[in-house]
Amino acid sequence: MVSVLRRNYIAHERKYFMSNLQKIGALFEAYASKNVAAVSDVMTEDIVWRIPGHHPLAGEKRGIREVLAFFDQLGKAEFQAQPFAIVEQGDYVIDHHRGWSTAGGGLDLTWCLVFRFEHGKIKEVTNFCSDQHKADLFFHEHYRLKPIPERLAE
Repeated sequence: MVSVLRRNYIAHERKYFMSNLQKIGALFEAYASKNVAAVSDVMTEDIVWRIPGHHPLAGEKRGIREVLAFFDQLGKAEFQAQPFAIVEQGDYVIDHHRGWSTAGGGLDLTWCLVFRFEHGKIKEVTNFCSDQHKADLFFHEHYRLKPIPERLAE
Protein backbone atom coordinates (compact mmCIF):
# COMPACT_ATOMS: atom_id res chain seq x y z
CA MET A 1 0.00 0.00 0.00
CA VAL A 2 2.78 2.44 0.88
CA SER A 3 4.58 1.79 -2.41
CA VAL A 4 1.38 2.48 -4.38
CA LEU A 5 0.86 5.74 -2.50
CA ARG A 6 4.48 6.71 -3.03
CA ARG A 7 4.26 5.96 -6.78
CA ASN A 8 1.10 8.04 -7.06
CA TYR A 9 2.70 10.89 -5.11
CA ILE A 10 5.80 10.87 -7.31
CA ALA A 11 3.65 10.87 -10.47
CA HIS A 12 1.59 13.78 -9.07
CA GLU A 13 4.72 15.67 -8.03
CA ARG A 14 6.35 15.15 -11.42
CA LYS A 15 3.23 16.27 -13.26
CA TYR A 16 2.57 19.42 -11.25
CA PHE A 17 5.90 20.55 -9.83
CA MET A 18 8.30 20.23 -12.74
CA SER A 19 9.62 23.37 -14.37
CA ASN A 20 8.64 23.98 -17.97
CA LEU A 21 12.19 23.06 -18.94
CA GLN A 22 11.86 19.72 -17.14
CA LYS A 23 8.55 19.12 -18.92
CA ILE A 24 10.30 19.50 -22.29
CA GLY A 25 12.81 16.89 -21.13
CA ALA A 26 9.93 14.65 -20.07
CA LEU A 27 8.28 15.15 -23.48
CA PHE A 28 11.42 14.04 -25.33
CA GLU A 29 11.88 11.06 -22.98
CA ALA A 30 8.25 10.03 -23.46
CA TYR A 31 8.54 10.43 -27.24
CA ALA A 32 11.72 8.31 -27.36
CA SER A 33 10.08 5.53 -25.33
CA LYS A 34 6.71 5.87 -27.18
CA ASN A 35 4.96 6.53 -23.86
CA VAL A 36 1.72 8.10 -25.10
CA ALA A 37 0.33 8.68 -21.60
CA ALA A 38 3.43 10.63 -20.54
CA VAL A 39 3.32 12.71 -23.73
CA SER A 40 -0.32 13.52 -23.00
CA ASP A 41 0.58 14.58 -19.45
CA VAL A 42 2.65 17.54 -20.67
CA MET A 43 0.38 18.78 -23.51
CA THR A 44 -2.99 20.49 -23.48
CA GLU A 45 -5.76 18.58 -25.25
CA ASP A 46 -5.98 21.35 -27.86
CA ILE A 47 -2.24 21.76 -28.48
CA VAL A 48 -1.20 23.33 -31.79
CA TRP A 49 2.15 22.21 -33.26
CA ARG A 50 3.25 24.20 -36.33
CA ILE A 51 5.58 22.62 -38.89
CA PRO A 52 6.82 25.07 -41.54
CA GLY A 53 7.33 24.31 -45.18
CA HIS A 54 5.74 22.97 -48.33
CA HIS A 55 6.01 19.22 -47.79
CA PRO A 56 3.68 16.38 -46.73
CA LEU A 57 4.33 16.81 -42.98
CA ALA A 58 4.03 20.63 -42.99
CA GLY A 59 1.15 22.51 -41.43
CA GLU A 60 -0.61 22.79 -38.10
CA LYS A 61 -1.14 19.66 -36.05
CA ARG A 62 -4.14 20.22 -33.78
CA GLY A 63 -4.69 18.12 -30.68
CA ILE A 64 -2.60 15.40 -29.06
CA ARG A 65 -3.70 12.74 -31.57
CA GLU A 66 -2.40 14.72 -34.57
CA VAL A 67 0.85 15.60 -32.79
CA LEU A 68 1.46 11.94 -31.94
CA ALA A 69 0.75 10.95 -35.56
CA PHE A 70 3.34 13.54 -36.67
CA PHE A 71 5.88 12.10 -34.20
CA ASP A 72 5.25 8.60 -35.61
CA GLN A 73 5.85 9.82 -39.15
CA LEU A 74 9.01 11.68 -38.14
CA GLY A 75 10.39 8.47 -36.66
CA LYS A 76 10.06 6.74 -40.04
CA ALA A 77 12.75 9.06 -41.44
CA GLU A 78 15.14 7.96 -38.66
CA PHE A 79 15.41 11.53 -37.36
CA GLN A 80 17.84 12.22 -34.54
CA ALA A 81 18.43 15.36 -32.50
CA GLN A 82 21.33 16.83 -30.56
CA PRO A 83 20.48 19.85 -28.37
CA PHE A 84 22.69 22.93 -28.40
CA ALA A 85 20.66 24.99 -25.93
CA ILE A 86 17.29 24.74 -24.23
CA VAL A 87 16.28 27.92 -22.44
CA GLU A 88 13.25 28.71 -20.29
CA GLN A 89 11.74 32.13 -19.71
CA GLY A 90 8.31 32.52 -18.19
CA ASP A 91 5.77 30.56 -20.21
CA TYR A 92 8.26 29.88 -23.02
CA VAL A 93 10.96 27.31 -23.67
CA ILE A 94 13.27 27.66 -26.68
CA ASP A 95 14.99 24.52 -27.98
CA HIS A 96 17.88 25.03 -30.43
CA HIS A 97 19.19 21.74 -31.77
CA ARG A 98 20.83 19.88 -34.62
CA GLY A 99 18.36 17.57 -36.35
CA TRP A 100 19.57 15.01 -38.84
CA SER A 101 18.81 11.83 -40.68
CA THR A 102 21.04 9.58 -42.79
CA ALA A 103 18.02 8.07 -44.56
CA GLY A 104 17.96 8.50 -48.33
CA GLY A 105 19.92 11.59 -49.33
CA GLY A 106 20.20 12.59 -45.67
CA LEU A 107 19.54 15.89 -43.95
CA ASP A 108 21.56 17.80 -41.37
CA LEU A 109 20.15 21.16 -40.24
CA THR A 110 19.69 23.29 -37.18
CA TRP A 111 16.19 23.77 -35.81
CA CYS A 112 14.60 26.02 -33.24
CA LEU A 113 11.38 25.06 -31.47
CA VAL A 114 9.42 27.63 -29.49
CA PHE A 115 7.19 26.03 -26.84
CA ARG A 116 4.47 28.11 -25.17
CA PHE A 117 2.96 26.84 -21.94
CA GLU A 118 -0.47 27.51 -20.52
CA HIS A 119 -1.49 26.34 -17.04
CA GLY A 120 1.64 24.19 -16.80
CA LYS A 121 1.18 22.32 -20.10
CA ILE A 122 2.48 22.80 -23.63
CA LYS A 123 -0.17 24.79 -25.49
CA GLU A 124 1.61 25.53 -28.76
CA VAL A 125 4.87 24.79 -30.52
CA THR A 126 6.33 26.53 -33.55
CA ASN A 127 9.27 24.99 -35.43
CA PHE A 128 11.85 27.05 -37.34
CA CYS A 129 14.34 25.51 -39.74
CA SER A 130 17.77 26.80 -40.84
CA ASP A 131 17.19 25.77 -44.48
CA GLN A 132 13.54 25.22 -45.31
CA HIS A 133 14.25 24.37 -48.95
CA LYS A 134 16.49 21.44 -47.96
CA ALA A 135 13.93 20.28 -45.40
CA ASP A 136 11.13 20.40 -48.00
CA LEU A 137 13.19 18.33 -50.46
CA PHE A 138 14.04 15.74 -47.79
CA PHE A 139 10.47 15.34 -46.56
CA HIS A 140 9.11 15.11 -50.12
CA GLU A 141 11.64 12.34 -50.79
CA HIS A 142 10.52 10.34 -47.73
CA TYR A 143 6.79 11.04 -47.60
CA ARG A 144 5.03 10.55 -50.90
CA LEU A 145 1.56 11.92 -51.49
CA LYS A 146 -1.22 9.85 -53.02
CA PRO A 147 -2.42 10.74 -56.53
CA ILE A 148 -4.80 13.70 -56.59
CA PRO A 149 -8.15 11.87 -56.64
CA GLU A 150 -7.23 10.01 -53.44
CA ARG A 151 -5.41 12.91 -51.79
CA LEU A 152 -8.30 15.39 -51.65
CA ALA A 153 -10.77 15.37 -48.78
CA GLU A 154 -14.44 14.79 -49.55
